[in-house]
Amino acid sequence: MAGVDVALRPVRAADFWILERQSVEPDAGGIFNWSGFRDVAATRRRLTENGLLGEENGCLVVWAGDEATGTVVWRRVHYGTPNWSCWNIGVSILPEHRARGIGTRAQMTLVRYLFDTSPVQRIEAHTDVENVPEQRALARIGFVREGLLRSVQFREGRWRDMYLYAMTRQDYGGVTR
Repeated sequence: MAGVDVALRPVRAADFWILERQSVEPDAGGIFNWSGFRDVAATRRRLTENGLLGEENGCLVVWAGDEATGTVVWRRVHYGTPNWSCWNIGVSILPEHRARGIGTRAQMTLVRYLFDTSPVQRIEAHTDVENVPEQRALARIGFVREGLLRSVQFREGRWRDMYLYAMTRQDYGGVTR
């Protein structure tokens, strides 16, 4: 994962072009993230209202060197009562910046931030069974494949299976920071 420095920062109005590309260009967010066109105006309203950061979810811009290269997102997932929750994370790197380790480093930075600033015991990620690069990235940063989720994502005209990966706080303690 050598290369350019990767950092995360809150989305600003000047970054809206990234969110717009991810909303209207199937390959901008990646084929495995594409579930159809999204309402760009609604995203702009959410950006204006809260900067896309909330108590239950968030979105940050991924910077590599001096370029915005994509986004990372997270949302709270509840198991049982509202007190039993974890984070589910995702990454979308623009096509011109893929295959350079940026997404892997961005996800590790997000994991570090979420464990260091919240009391959760677990962080999850889902990925399409065909998305081998993301499976490798998750394993590289310490996630463990826990299982197969059958027919949970509708993409390209059919239901797709996904893998569930997770990292616990105990796993995180063993990851080289």
